[in-house]
Amino acid sequence: MRPHGTASTAAAGDITPAVLAIGRSDFPKVLIDTLRRQADVGHCMVFALSRAGAATCLLDAGNIPIGGDLGAAYAGQFHESDPNRDALFEGEGTAPIMLPSFAPRMYGARYRKIFFHDSGIVDKCATAIWTGDTCFYVNFYRITSQGRFSAAQRQRLQAIAPAIGASIARHFQEKLAPDLSTLFATRAPLSNLTPREQEVCRRILLGFSSEAISQGLGISLHSTLTYRKRAYQRLGISSQNELFSIVLRLLAGPHGLN
Repeated sequence: MRPHGTASTAAAGDITPAVLAIGRSDFPKVLIDTLRRQADVGHCMVFALSRAGAATCLLDAGNIPIGGDLGAAYAGQFHESDPNRDALFEGEGTAPIMLPSFAPRMYGARYRKIFFHDSGIVDKCATAIWTGDTCFYVNFYRITSQGRFSAAQRQRLQAIAPAIGASIARHFQEKLAPDLSTLFATRAPLSNLTPREQEVCRRILLGFSSEAISQGLGISLHSTLTYRKRAYQRLGISSQNELFSIVLRLLAGPHGLN
């Protein structure tokens, strides 16, 4: 007969519910429930950062009442003064990034007041993963009533962070696909592109190479590059990074998609 503690340990190590919820509307709730079982995480926030300098809050779930306000403030300006920013961008690649342990002294006085003192946050762990030109920055918090993460909880978060980060990235990539169709159809300047230019740009945003775009649309590589050049000219940009920046800005704006 299996020892009493074995089943409990197996259950504690199971993040399958979050993986199975990828692409579903209840993903945020399933994710925070999973994180609570794993390490008694109080709140989770996910930000998308682009190399062009744009930021948006993708997920805000848990026990911080002003979480939405904090997400908007971070995406609006405070991401530029995040002491983890250098580590995020220096770590660009396919491997998950585990950020340094939290210490209040890492942050400036104003940042500390808004994001920790006013919100009641007393501890955090963070991980990140790059997908193309987008960094999915995942933060796990605990508030005053919970106290700081124990060594065991922190170790557990470090163990599951790669799978959790990959699941979050996959969820928002899948969510982005239908959102892009609506965005290109309804929001300027993307809606000002011709249908073929929109098709090429959507595939660029979803990570397709020029060769794959050509094959998928049944056109020559030369035509794909021409449509891309024309689209960039219409948008007043010159790179894929700037295209990502436009999309993130529109998603984060007052009429962004939820």
